Amino acid sequence: MIPIWIYAGKKMGTLGSKRAPLLALASAFAFVIMMFNLPVPGGSSGHAVGGAIIAVVIGPWAAVIAISIALALQALMFGDGGLTAYATNCFSMAVIMPFIGYYTYKFISGNTDIKSSRRVIAIAIGAWLSLTVAATFMGVILGLQPILYTDANGLPLYMPYPLSVTVPAMFLEHAFAFSIVEALVSALIFVYIQRTDPSIFYAEKAAPQEVSKKRTRDLAIGMLLLIILTPLGLLAAGTAYGEWAPEELKVRVGYMPPGLEKLSDLWHAPIPDYSFSNFHPVIGYILAAAIGVILCMGILYFMAKKIAKD
Repeated sequence: MIPIWIYAGKKMGTLGSKRAPLLALASAFAFVIMMFNLPVPGGSSGHAVGGAIIAVVIGPWAAVIAISIALALQALMFGDGGLTAYATNCFSMAVIMPFIGYYTYKFISGNTDIKSSRRVIAIAIGAWLSLTVAATFMGVILGLQPILYTDANGLPLYMPYPLSVTVPAMFLEHAFAFSIVEALVSALIFVYIQRTDPSIFYAEKAAPQEVSKKRTRDLAIGMLLLIILTPLGLLAAGTAYGEWAPEELKVRVGYMPPGLEKLSDLWHAPIPDYSFSNFHPVIGYILAAAIGVILCMGILYFMAKKIAKD
């Protein structure tokens, strides 16, 4: 990921400092939307990411940085995703998703008018495909672990399930659940921007260098509403597939993977699981969302202003 981040940073600099608020909001949106966990049959859960719609709005290379910052804050501040899985998560959600989503959208929409309904279909398909491919890629990564990493007794050090289990599990629950939600959310956001100010979209000929204060304010209000609604993510029971703690795996497979147990103490997040011991879970979840949004926006805004070429 290091050379990808370096190149993405250089490409992001060409967008101009006047679009910094949009970049900041994109990162904050990615952070918040991933807090809306959705349950699926079998006791698992998952979430949308927004990779495709973010890429269509700010460009795929800027999306790499925006989503990477959101994932970094999740891992460092809230213990979500984990530090040792950070680069892999970034490649899946911050690289695969934006580029597949963006270029699928471009291919299907073609040279149609920006107001065309074909573009709505294009972003929906791009969003669905981007999350499905990214999830399947993660299924492969998880399934390779028991092949590559075992102890002296042959027990897997980390993920115990083979490719024949992980790939279908990740593909099916995303293709028929989470990716559909990803497509719907992306299409709704696209339609809103399409009807209000389509010049915001990346690479549009009429795109202004500066996003109007009114449009920035409207997007910020939308972000505030998402923060308020984040406790809906608490309704989903069950851990997302592949994100089990060592204790959960012990219940599932009968033993605690030694490598995973060792790495589980590598970092202790200051606000684990988006919760505060002194607050009700709903209030704590909202506070965690607000903290994440403020940090995402602050970091991205600062970065955009610093590396912009104008």
